[in-house]
Amino acid sequence: MPKRPLVGVICCQRNPEDPVQGVAERYLKAAPFVGADFVLVPSMPDVMDSGSILSRLDGILLTGSPSNVAPNLYGSADAGDGPFDPGRDGMAFQLIAQSAESNRPVLGICRGFQEIAVAYGATLRRDLGELSRDQIHHTEPGLPLETMFALEHRVELARAGILERVMGAPSITVNSAHFQGISDLGQKLAVEATSTDGVVEGIRPKSGERVLAVQWHPEWRVADNPHSRELFAWFGLLLRGASMAEAAETVAELAKQPG
Repeated sequence: MPKRPLVGVICCQRNPEDPVQGVAERYLKAAPFVGADFVLVPSMPDVMDSGSILSRLDGILLTGSPSNVAPNLYGSADAGDGPFDPGRDGMAFQLIAQSAESNRPVLGICRGFQEIAVAYGATLRRDLGELSRDQIHHTEPGLPLETMFALEHRVELARAGILERVMGAPSITVNSAHFQGISDLGQKLAVEATSTDGVVEGIRPKSGERVLAVQWHPEWRVADNPHSRELFAWFGLLLRGASMAEAAETVAELAKQPG
């Protein structure tokens, strides 16, 4: 029986009084839709060797998190809004750089999107949850997950981009649960999706690494969302050696098949 690809899922530090490395189970439940096995990668760069870990993996999943990327990492002089997780920052940026060097695929979600953005030279804004906005991107803090992920909006997919080919549609509806997002895109990233108020929601490097990130949460109730299933299936093909375009065309063809 052939081995399935192995994906490293980055952890976050939780419970500061007695630190725990963990991942919300909803990310791990995406594994069958990727067709891969998932293992946890502790965000402890002081005791873990990211290069050694990555050499055993076929790809990386950078998850969302309650914590935010440290503002100094994208050149902001103010303290910003926590919580922060320096270990997660350190491990994530090492894994992104080393994955690019070794041509391993990376899929970023929410915080993972922001990490990839910053790694490729973007800066972040921190106002997307403000209730005074015409379109907010996060519910009020403290609401149940069901309510939080019920907040939705449309995103326009870049014409002839990877996401448009994977989804087979020019726009889709996504959930929205992020207080932060891209401010200045920089020169190294291509836009794959944009919300109706102009916030960048999907990115990939212009330089061709097999890296893609979305600001929404495709892992939330993935079994009920065909677009989320298509995205994870696409990532699974990358793990098996396909290029981003090849994987997109394969997923699009499979979607046309009856049943």
